Amino acid sequence: MGMTGASINTPDGPATRLNDMNALLAQNWWAFTLRGIIGVLFGLVAFFLPGTVMLSLALLFGIYLVVDGIFGIISAIRAARRRERWGLLLVEGILNIIMGVIALLFPVAAVLLFVFVTAAWALLTGGLMLGSAFSLHASHGRWWLAFGGIVSLLWGIALVIAPLIGAIVLTWWLGVYAIVFGIMLLMLSFQLRSQRATPHWEGLTRGA
Repeated sequence: MGMTGASINTPDGPATRLNDMNALLAQNWWAFTLRGIIGVLFGLVAFFLPGTVMLSLALLFGIYLVVDGIFGIISAIRAARRRERWGLLLVEGILNIIMGVIALLFPVAAVLLFVFVTAAWALLTGGLMLGSAFSLHASHGRWWLAFGGIVSLLWGIALVIAPLIGAIVLTWWLGVYAIVFGIMLLMLSFQLRSQRATPHWEGLTRGA
């Protein structure tokens, strides 16, 4: 019993490290506040200006592809110098640059492509779920699985029929997620800030 207590009270014990981490989080509560505010603002922009957010994300994705393609080509050159396989790296880098340039020049097309990929995923997933439902016993939730498959199929069909509206809806979902996530971070920051006034936190900072 005494050995256990000694191990916990040592400077490097698990309890001490946990307290230090808690104190560090409480000291930097403002960082969570800032992240929460940014998340809420981004969510509001995505909800009220979905077109702007869609084009911005497409442009960021295009920049990412171009940068990733450049690094891929550099990796291919280094692999060639080391007499390693470099062909696939070079092809991948070139394709990424081409796709990135297309996304930068035609951001609307990049958004529509993302919507169609999402639609294909929804149709494939819905078909698989619906097919699996017929092999599942009714007592094991067959109709729930079938219902999920039908919803996924309807969502995929809706995206194919009206891709622009689907893109707006997807952006709204992203906005709702960002708002909820930002609010959670704000609540966390307020909780951390309240801990700064406790005697336990003051004792930790003085001990540090």
